[in-house]
Amino acid sequence: MNYTAIVDSPLGDLSLLSDGEALTGLTFPKWRHVPEGFREAERREDLPVFDETRRGLEIYFQGRDPGEAPPLRPDGTPFQRQVWAELQTVPWGETITYGAIAQRLETVTGRRQSARAVGGAVGRNPIGILIPCHRCVGTGGSLTGFGGGLDAKIALLELEGADMRRFRRPTRGTAL
Repeated sequence: MNYTAIVDSPLGDLSLLSDGEALTGLTFPKWRHVPEGFREAERREDLPVFDETRRGLEIYFQGRDPGEAPPLRPDGTPFQRQVWAELQTVPWGETITYGAIAQRLETVTGRRQSARAVGGAVGRNPIGILIPCHRCVGTGGSLTGFGGGLDAKIALLELEGADMRRFRRPTRGTAL
């Protein structure tokens, strides 16, 4: 059984998904790839993992590193899970390129990886913020796509105190 809850945030309502023990989804209002479990989930606000997630997000949106995440169980292919694990190693307020993740994975697996394949896995991240896909940028600091919208990506990076002068903002759209 899957359960869902809503968390109010400065970026709009965030939807949480859990299997009852771990967080399996955290999506923004504009999220492109919504995890399967949301469709048949039962609304239930009182799960301990939801309480833990809310506390962490409250700290996060105060501009502080919340530390350890609640139990996470993202559903994806082995490659996607490897990419998401790499994202979780990127420290608060720092960024990494898709190419750098590809190089890290090549070092670990011995198999050549492409930045494009990494980008596809990053784009399918089911647990936003806690698996910090917003910290992944293009070569030369280009602020590439984000499932929650580029405005949200910029807002999250600014909240974490990232040096925004290093990034090339897209020519379309506006930042928060």
